Amino acid sequence: MSEHPLRIVVLVKQVPDTANVTGEAMKDDGTVNRAALPAIFNPEDLNALEAGLRLKDRHGGRVTVLTMGPPSAAQVLRESLFRGADEVVLLSDRAFAGADTLATSYALARALDHLGAFDLVLCGRQAIDGDTAQVGPQTAEKLGLPQITCVSRIVEVVPPGAAGGAPASVTATRSVEDGAETLCAPLPALLTITGEANEPRPPSVKLVMTYKHAIAEALTGYDDSYLDPDSDEAEVCMVGRDGRPVCRARIVLWDAAAIEAERELVGLRGSPTRVKKIESVVLAGGEARLIEPTDEGVRALVRELIEEHILG
Repeated sequence: MSEHPLRIVVLVKQVPDTANVTGEAMKDDGTVNRAALPAIFNPEDLNALEAGLRLKDRHGGRVTVLTMGPPSAAQVLRESLFRGADEVVLLSDRAFAGADTLATSYALARALDHLGAFDLVLCGRQAIDGDTAQVGPQTAEKLGLPQITCVSRIVEVVPPGAAGGAPASVTATRSVEDGAETLCAPLPALLTITGEANEPRPPSVKLVMTYKHAIAEALTGYDDSYLDPDSDEAEVCMVGRDGRPVCRARIVLWDAAAIEAERELVGLRGSPTRVKKIESVVLAGGEARLIEPTDEGVRALVRELIEEHILG
């Protein structure tokens, strides 16, 4: 294990399960009717969490999980604790409601500033409720961080202060249209992780029993002393598999004031994106025609597709 443990922050999101979409999934104003769909942990954010936990297993350090959402989003933070995260932070405020990717990335960047120094920020490539893949890159831009997107494999991380004076860096392979490419970036950096990067670990039964009642506590500042088993703030509740004490986690709750966010830059006020029109698309069966499996049958099909301007 490295003598210079990593500080890793994972950005996650609670999303509606789009595998169970019904006609009630959208409101008249163009926003998602979250009450009509079950909420789940965004799939690629689970891959990002797993990547962070594996780096912690290899190099030591701390994994902090951060999300923005309504109070119910605390559940994805508990699920992160069940898998091995060390601390979790919930950004929740009515002022954040209706945020597009620009306003969301601003709030996340402010929260990351308040968390202090970190080495890596990891997040899923995209969320299944928007599919924009913009929040990660926009957050990196606001923080002035180098970024590697669509990462399918983290090849190597050289932590700060590594032996031999090697500069702190991360090397990762990313998926591109025609294959893959491997890039290196200095730390701190932000990576977006794809679903092919790993297989997320299941929750630990011991950690579920430890953290299932974790509740959100509103804080104006940031104090992580409770994570130190030797501190007066610690409430040690079990011993981890590595033999070290594990502290009972709190869900740190921050509102817009706690992260010193400008009111005009969060929520609907800070979101230039507007939904002008919604169109419900109903998929229905159409005409089916049997094509003879002969050269002439295929040629006739191609001619027809060209005439209909489907092929050009």
